[in-house]
Amino acid sequence: MIDVEKLTKYYGQRAAVRDVSFHVAKGEILGLLGPNGAGKTTTMRMLTGYLPATSGDAVVAGYNVADNPMEVRRRLGYLPETVPLYTDMTVRAYLDFTAKLRGVPGKGRKSRVEEVMELCRISEVKNKVIAKISRGYRQRVGLAQAIVHNPQVIILDEPTVGLDPRQIIEIRQVIRDLAGGHSLILSTHILPEVSTLCDRVVIINRGRVLVDKTLAELEQQGAGNERLRLEIRGPAQQVQIFLASQPGILQIEQASADNAESDVDMLAREPRELNRFMVEAAPGIDLREQLAKAIIGQGWGLLEMRTAAPSLEEIFVRLINTDEAAELEDEEADELTDEDEELDEPEEEDTLNFAKPAPSFLQKAAGEELDEPAPTKKLEKKDNKK
Repeated sequence: MIDVEKLTKYYGQRAAVRDVSFHVAKGEILGLLGPNGAGKTTTMRMLTGYLPATSGDAVVAGYNVADNPMEVRRRLGYLPETVPLYTDMTVRAYLDFTAKLRGVPGKGRKSRVEEVMELCRISEVKNKVIAKISRGYRQRVGLAQAIVHNPQVIILDEPTVGLDPRQIIEIRQVIRDLAGGHSLILSTHILPEVSTLCDRVVIINRGRVLVDKTLAELEQQGAGNERLRLEIRGPAQQVQIFLASQPGILQIEQASADNAESDVDMLAREPRELNRFMVEAAPGIDLREQLAKAIIGQGWGLLEMRTAAPSLEEIFVRLINTDEAAELEDEEADELTDEDEELDEPEEEDTLNFAKPAPSFLQKAAGEELDEPAPTKKLEKKDNKK
């Protein structure tokens, strides 16, 4: 459905996107991730035909974006981060207007608009002016306009930004309902949303693709060390020192609860001696039995011990930090190379000729030959003899 090959976009001398390549199959939801300024929005704008690419190819639903932009737009639905809405129109009138622009035939337009409003859960506000409905409803109206013409490909840029938890859940359900018959690209900063919705992830940083993997492959890549989550009743400092002394443990950090709560609530619910730790061991080492015996042997209560896979957020941060560190090393290496080249260049010496005085301004003006020594006059002796 979507094939991107070496897509590149320059703004002057700056590369916003460099050689980006990926594929999205029919029925697949691809998560497009990256920090601010990574090139995600630029990539999506090139896919929609809004921005021309400097080089590379993008094929959407069998049509090249550069060669057939109108055919691509007929088969593509786009929800930008800022939803384009005519706020003085009612929801139904706006969607009918959008469907007409998108080429939905008049005979089936009304039923299609009703179907989309039902799918996006906005039927209850269909007769309200858009300016009068909540932000959550506006976001769903924006999603409805993106799919009203039943496109083969849907691109969603931050579809849940600014929504409350209930609205986020509703939008996610709409996206799930769309999967199967469409190919979707979802760009978001909410990484749990990617874990919930996406089949595959592309991570972009500094305009380049760092990762293109399924979620399972990404989790396996980021697994790294073995991790155990422990909940121990005992004096925190002593427990931490004791854990650090155990063979095989590489790192210890105090862990937060799964569900965040205030310190006051936690103190009211639990005794002060209840502590949570995340410990890491080298890959392939199972410390569960050893640690359980050691902790209980100290007379402390072991309330929980379970393996803990790294979250998508942790994997994402690790990949971005590694890439940024590599960039910094490359820049430092380039600076050292430039300095070495400057040191290798021979310095020009200023040679002063003290044997001959510099010509004066008057001599230059008179046009005297300065390179030739002035001729000397021979003095003839006069014959005094008479």
